[in-house]
Amino acid sequence: MSTTTHHRPSPPAPWRSTFESHLSSMPSPEFVFASLAPTSSTGSKAPTDYVPRLRYCIYRGMWSQLPENKHNDAPKNPRVYDSDMPAFTTDVRMQKVRELFASSAGKAGKDEQVQGSGGGGPCEAAFWVKEKGTQWRIKGTAFVVAPDIEGPEESSGVRTVKSEVGGRMRVVEGGEGKEGEWSWGKELTGHFGNCSPGMRGSWKNPPPGTPVEGEPDQDHQLAQKVYDLEDPIARSNFRVVIIKPDEVEQTDISDPATARRWKYTLVYDAQDGKGEWKKEELWP
Repeated sequence: MSTTTHHRPSPPAPWRSTFESHLSSMPSPEFVFASLAPTSSTGSKAPTDYVPRLRYCIYRGMWSQLPENKHNDAPKNPRVYDSDMPAFTTDVRMQKVRELFASSAGKAGKDEQVQGSGGGGPCEAAFWVKEKGTQWRIKGTAFVVAPDIEGPEESSGVRTVKSEVGGRMRVVEGGEGKEGEWSWGKELTGHFGNCSPGMRGSWKNPPPGTPVEGEPDQDHQLAQKVYDLEDPIARSNFRVVIIKPDEVEQTDISDPATARRWKYTLVYDAQDGKGEWKKEELWP
């Protein structure tokens, strides 16, 4: 795995085990994902450069720790890495992908600039775990993994993803010396395989958000089912988005008498570049 890191990987996040335990109690791990859209692209009259946009998404596990799925026939990576970066899947034709590029440091917004890996725009994810009476908010930046993540040449977007995301990936016990066996492309295909045939078929839908004018062409129909893990149309539209958290808030209101909020902030040491999560207990 090729990475260029600016910080040493942080130790496992202290909030992670509780977060994952809470999500396991949900019938479906749905959350609200918010990104920023350039005001000029929305028609909004807001007096700011960016306006918020949000939608519901499905949590697909932590990046580099692909959830087990007995129906997934895709080749699997060995257990080499771990991370505290939530991942979800999306369609490159969705506006959220363009927003993550346009609000990033590179401010890429043209069609040809958002087709590959990259992004890095600010984001926030909010989970309401009704079963635990707890809200989780994850704030940070989000990066897009596309089919070009592995290839003969690395674009600037690919290098950005491997640097920013790879810098937060930790080698697990027993994974030392096996880093070269781990593949970004294999992990991407694994996420595609973890989706149901009907979900995979959604990446062959007519272009999202475009006007309904006549019948779509034969390759872009609703309610298709895809069994081929290398279906060229579905895979060309399929993306994995990785949230790189900088701040996490857990607000527990299950008991009004003891309600609390805990804020976890990732702070880097200026000398050795090592990250550490700082915890604060707050009133809700």
